[in-house]
Amino acid sequence: MEEGTLKEPSHCAGTYGTEGDPDPFQWDTREDCEVRQILDRVADKWSLLVIALLDRRVLRFTELKREIDGVSQRMLTVTLRQLERDGLVKRTVHPVVPPRVDYELTPLGGTLHTTIRSLVTWTERHQNEIAAAREEYDAKEAAAVS
Repeated sequence: MEEGTLKEPSHCAGTYGTEGDPDPFQWDTREDCEVRQILDRVADKWSLLVIALLDRRVLRFTELKREIDGVSQRMLTVTLRQLERDGLVKRTVHPVVPPRVDYELTPLGGTLHTTIRSLVTWTERHQNEIAAAREEYDAKEAAAVS
């Protein structure tokens, strides 16, 4: 098991609204918070790329590795195992020689892909504004150092 990962989901304190109902827009910032653990997993850059690539198609490990620039074999293996454990990716081993392993999104993973697509659309729409903000920030920092 990965260091810092709990076997059992923990319930987070302080995540309730004024009427005692869970507030879906607030979560505990403690490391053992279940919501934080899930967000850490699905918001990881490798996980996002794997989920995006598996949208409505089945890919082999080597195809995923070839498509994801910069991911190591070990990191891709860890990412796929974590996504499989979370029920987002299905791994199918075919009994052939040499062994063939396919990966695809589960129905749950497919629902997450819809959310990721919204995030990518937002990023594409605002990338120029973000680039301008970065340039302005970097210029201020450079001026302050001078």
